[in-house]
Amino acid sequence: MTGMPDPFNAFVDTPQVPVSNAENGRLAGLRLAVKDIYDVAGLVTGCGNPGKASSGLPATDTAVSVQALLDAGARFAGKTQTDELAFSLMGQNAHFPHPINPAAPGRVTGGSSSGSAAAIAGALADIAVGSDTGGSIRAPASFCGLVGLRATHGLIPLDGAMNLAPSLDVFGWFARDIDIYETVAKLLIGKDAHRGELARPLALDWLDALPSGPAETAEYRRMRGVAESVLGPVAKAAPLAFTPDELYWCFRKVQAYEAWQQHGAWISSADRGLGPGVKERFEFGASINATTYQMEIARRDAFRGALGALLDNDGILILPTVPGAAPLADGTHDELLAYRERALMLLCLSGLSGFPQITLPIGAVEGAPFGLSLLGPAGSDLALVKLGRKILEAAGK
Repeated sequence: MTGMPDPFNAFVDTPQVPVSNAENGRLAGLRLAVKDIYDVAGLVTGCGNPGKASSGLPATDTAVSVQALLDAGARFAGKTQTDELAFSLMGQNAHFPHPINPAAPGRVTGGSSSGSAAAIAGALADIAVGSDTGGSIRAPASFCGLVGLRATHGLIPLDGAMNLAPSLDVFGWFARDIDIYETVAKLLIGKDAHRGELARPLALDWLDALPSGPAETAEYRRMRGVAESVLGPVAKAAPLAFTPDELYWCFRKVQAYEAWQQHGAWISSADRGLGPGVKERFEFGASINATTYQMEIARRDAFRGALGALLDNDGILILPTVPGAAPLADGTHDELLAYRERALMLLCLSGLSGFPQITLPIGAVEGAPFGLSLLGPAGSDLALVKLGRKILEAAGK
C-alpha cells in the first residue's frame, strides 16, 4: 500500500514499511517511486509475477542506485507496477489492473516501466525509477509525455535489480520536470565521460520512414525542425551496412537468449502462469542456441563499431522515439504486436550499441504525446540532457 489515492493503478499493493531517507540533500522533499524489479529493504521484489511476489522474502538491502536517491533526500512513495519479469513494451501485465496513461487515458502507458511512468504523468511522485532493456524508459516516456534517458550501458549501477538481459539492461528514471531530471542525472552519473560538443545532427533515411502514418511523419518532421533550431541543419548520414530487419532480429535474439539464461531454470521448475506474450518470448529464448547467440553478438559488435564511427565525438542521431502515439489500450493482440515490432526497429539502436538516447516530449498525434529522440556517443549522457533542456525550451515546454 502507498497510503495515498492511486487513480492510475501505478503502484503495487505492498505492506507499508519504513524506508529511511536523508533529511537533507539535493532531492530533499521529493517523492520517489520505485519499479518493482529493484530491491527496497523490507519489501519483497515481485517483478510483476504473483508467484515471486507471494513466495519471495523481503529484501535485506536496497538497490544501490535507489539508495543513492534516498541518501540525497528523496522520500520513498512506493513500489510501481512492471510488466511481468520486465519482458514487455505495452504496460499490460495480465495479472494486475493495467496502469492508466494520464496523458492519454485511452492508450497504453507502455512498459515495462509502466507504473513509474503513470506515477510521474499523474503527479503521484516527483521521481520514479524504471529500467530500459528494449525501450522500457523511452517508450513509456514518449507515450506519457515525459523526458526519458536510456543511459550509456553500464554507467549507472544495477546492483540489487532483477536482471532480464544483462548486456542490454540499464537503470532509468522519469521525473516531474527537466530540472529534477537533470539533478538526478548529475547525482547518479557525476561527470560526463564524453569530451567535446554534440554539434553535428544526423539522420538515417530508414529511420525517418518508420513513423506509422502521414500524420506521424508530418509531426516528426515538425519536431525535427525544432531540434534544428537548436542544433543546426540535420545532415543525411551515409547508410550503415545493416538492414532494419537484421538489427531487429539481432536485438530480439540477444535479448531473448539472455532472458532465458537468467530465468529459464525458474520458469521450467514449475507452472509459473506466465501471461500471454511474455510466455511466448521466453519460449523463443529457449529455442536459441549458444552458436546463434554468439553470431548475433558479433553482429552487434560490428554495428556498435559502425555507429560509433558515424557519430565520432560530435555526432548526434535524430530519430522518432517510437512510430507514433501510444497504441489504444483496447487494441487487438495483432495490432499491439505490429506496433511493438515497428517500435523495436527504432528502439534497438541504443540497446545494441550501448550508446545513450534521450526522448523529449515535444510532439503530439491525435491528441496524444509523441517523442523526439537524440542518440549520442557513449558517455554523452549529461550532454544529451542539457541539449534536451534547450530543445524543450525551443518547443515552449
